[in-house]
Amino acid sequence: MYSLSFAPLVPVWLLAGLALLVLVAAGAALALQRGRGVLRAFALLALLFALGDPSLVREAREPGKDVVAVVIDRSGSNRLSDRAEQTARARAMLERQLASIPQIEPRFVEVGDGDGANDGTRLFEALNATLADVPAERVAGALFITDGIVHDMPAAAQALGLKAPLHALVTGRDAEIDRRVTLIDTPRFGIVGKTVNIRLKVDEKNGTGTGRLTVRRDGEVLIERAIRTGEPLELSVRVDRGGPNLIEIEADALSNELTTANNRAVVTIEGVRDKLRVLLVSGEPHAGERTWRNLLKSDANIDLVHFTILRPPEKQDGTPINELSLIAFPVRDLFQTKIKEFDLIIFDRYANTTILPMVYFENIVRYVREGGALMVAAGPEFSGTGTTLSRTPLAAVLPAQPDGRTIEEAYKARITDRGKRHPVTRDLAGSEVDPPRWGEWLRLISARASEGDVVMSGPGDRPLLITSREGKGRVGLFLSDHAWLWARGYREGGPHIDLLRRLSHWLMKEPSLEEEALRAATRGRTVEIERQTLGDNPGAVTITSPSGAARSLPLALDRPGLFSARLQATELGLHRLQSDQLVAFVSVGSDNPREFTEVLSDPARLRAVAESVSGSSRRIGREAGSDVDLPRIVPVRSGTRLAGGDWIGLRITDSGIIRGVSLSPLFLGLGGLALILGALIAGWLGEGGTRSWRRRAQA
Repeated sequence: MYSLSFAPLVPVWLLAGLALLVLVAAGAALALQRGRGVLRAFALLALLFALGDPSLVREAREPGKDVVAVVIDRSGSNRLSDRAEQTARARAMLERQLASIPQIEPRFVEVGDGDGANDGTRLFEALNATLADVPAERVAGALFITDGIVHDMPAAAQALGLKAPLHALVTGRDAEIDRRVTLIDTPRFGIVGKTVNIRLKVDEKNGTGTGRLTVRRDGEVLIERAIRTGEPLELSVRVDRGGPNLIEIEADALSNELTTANNRAVVTIEGVRDKLRVLLVSGEPHAGERTWRNLLKSDANIDLVHFTILRPPEKQDGTPINELSLIAFPVRDLFQTKIKEFDLIIFDRYANTTILPMVYFENIVRYVREGGALMVAAGPEFSGTGTTLSRTPLAAVLPAQPDGRTIEEAYKARITDRGKRHPVTRDLAGSEVDPPRWGEWLRLISARASEGDVVMSGPGDRPLLITSREGKGRVGLFLSDHAWLWARGYREGGPHIDLLRRLSHWLMKEPSLEEEALRAATRGRTVEIERQTLGDNPGAVTITSPSGAARSLPLALDRPGLFSARLQATELGLHRLQSDQLVAFVSVGSDNPREFTEVLSDPARLRAVAESVSGSSRRIGREAGSDVDLPRIVPVRSGTRLAGGDWIGLRITDSGIIRGVSLSPLFLGLGGLALILGALIAGWLGEGGTRSWRRRAQA
């Protein structure tokens, strides 16, 4: 194939100016000299042509094939029911049909579920990537095998940048049944102890119009109620604890429903504590009195009410009772009227005196059993006979009873085997060696543990720190008042801040310090599972995927009290984990993935975009079985109609591939120079001959 190419030797603007001058001069020569001006005009035009540096281009072309992109949807929604089988059959049939058209080069690409912010089915991104290296004139068309659920559809057809037809071949059936939970308005934060409102709706297709809704918080059932589908609902849910509160909302399944993955929605509400309120009662001034106070005051999330009893009332010296303190001890307000407002009550070396009547100790016992927290930091008064708290109604919730002895000797507190697994004392700095790398204490109140977990021990393996649960509440008993020695750096000190802070937060039900817990987190599609336990072997964890498939995964010992496992998830959505009676949830991708928000297949979703480029969108799935009705593929070279009732067309362009190009300059070298000089000489000779003829005529 030949063509003419120009590569001007001077700037284009200069060449254009010279061309204008040449045209004017040539026109003047022809007008004034008529026949004699032809040679002059030809010489000027030849010179102008030479400045354009014309070349004869010869292209060596090879017939090429037009490209067809076949994008196959392998996302989660297109694996529901028998859509995966329909997709496999459609691909096999397409491969056979396209192989029979010699002018076509098919390119197959499969698209799975997106991740993160790009979740959902993203077929158009895959289409653009597949055709990125193909000129637009070599694209014969694009074919989608999908359920019609596409999440990156362009807002306008022009954004496709496709000059060939797009045909969508949609799997699934018309008579599909499905029910789904749609969230309308959900809060992100809530105050602990308060309720928040969640607005939602349960939609369905080919359903019954009624259903049953179940609401769970961290696996615990909160609400069960009958509902009418299609109507907005408002639910009030109490935020139970600080940190993430996982609210699971589930509608019951329909018979022969397409999937139950979208019958469930998850709302994560971050629980924010207004303020943790702690009541600290110091029974008498002592060297470590300020240890608890300094620790609690350093936490901005804690409201501390602290009273110190400087002198008990039985010491009579004639001082009026209203002058015994700057602020009167509000016994009734604290231990009867407002006791439930406190998250933790601490008795620091408190002796049973006449300050607190027995009825108030009974109030404390009730407070603990109903969900409150009590901490007793005991000193020598605890081993006494008349002043010990163990001889009050409080003994009903204390995990140990004193035996009347106080041991005064130097010793290093040790973490028990139970304590190595307990989150309060596990991995305390210095406990990794034996003996522990921390300072000594000098006093221990000897006692017999009756319940709870002994997590630290003193001389002779006697209990030092005991944690226990009582009803819905928690109790901690410290059988020494020498934790302050660590705070003062005695004999290199010790991790008093970590120990006392963990203990107080465990008492106030910090989720990360639960003895028995099941947790899970995700990194991409990797699910990291952690099982906290005081037992020896928690067994396997059962994982239920969004599609309902269940599998068991063994847990491996990570360190004392902690077992872990990893799972590579193959499905996006909410996964349910269970170990013994513990239940946890983890979402791979977003909490409510777009892929399962709407799962009903529908050719209408892609029809507008396909028809804008002369394509089509049609269902290929039959109403029974996994067979498909695939249209014939017809190559079309001309015309605007590219789809019919039982056929789809691909635009064939007969384009070729250039294998080589040769250039032959026309006015460079001796040939061009001879042509220009010949024209100039011919013009000169013609002018000279004319003048001689005129002289002879005049003579």
